Amino acid sequence: MAGRLDGKVAIVTGSGSGIGRAAAQLFAAEGARVMCADINEKGVMETLESIKGRPGHSAIASRVDVTVPAEVERMVADTVKAFGKLDVLYANAGIGESCNAIDLTIEQWSRMIAVNLTSVWLSAKYSLPHMIAAGGGSIINQSSSAGLMAVPAMPHYCAAKTGVIGLTRQLALDYGPKGVRANAICPSAIPTPLMDTVWSKRAKDAGSNMTIPQLEAATAAKLPLRRLGVVADCANLALFLASDESSWITGTAMPLDGGLAAT
Repeated sequence: MAGRLDGKVAIVTGSGSGIGRAAAQLFAAEGARVMCADINEKGVMETLESIKGRPGHSAIASRVDVTVPAEVERMVADTVKAFGKLDVLYANAGIGESCNAIDLTIEQWSRMIAVNLTSVWLSAKYSLPHMIAAGGGSIINQSSSAGLMAVPAMPHYCAAKTGVIGLTRQLALDYGPKGVRANAICPSAIPTPLMDTVWSKRAKDAGSNMTIPQLEAATAAKLPLRRLGVVADCANLALFLASDESSWITGTAMPLDGGLAAT
């Protein structure tokens, strides 16, 4: 049985752990040849080995700082050199941090914008020419529910993720006529090492002694589906957007939130 991404070449940034690793593994399982990219060299090599250890799966890996233009350009060039083209970009790399607007430093602000927004533009900038040359492609940008609604004590994160949605819609407008689709995924609470760090700091700042499992349970209790997401939920949506099944979908910001937006 043919895979849903047979014949496609994909880049997944932030694939050294969490959602990015799950997406890279799923894309490869569905027939894509995958560039796994992450600033965490150990993590991304572990992702690569997990893919190459399965018969018929094809991938390469690279340590990439997605905030550095030359490194992003190299990532894309290495992908095209290895696999001949580029069809899918999943710009998933990101960071999270809890801090209020008064205490936030310019260094924190600048880093958040660089990693969570500027890198998304850089990834698209260098990927688009190859997608256009191939006759089209799919750009999937990782935003957040924080890009659709405010969340406490994360002004720089909210700003960056809202910016991702605006950028995604603009890319869809400019490059749709050239066959390139652009969509954003807006996940809510999905436990990953990144989210654990954010939850722990938020609890500490609030003077709470709640453990991470307790924080997760309290968050899940507020959602209509009464559970948190898992990395596979996000990877599955990314797979749909990468595949031809979503060929008439572009310019969207898709909530993936267990019903949070309905509350």
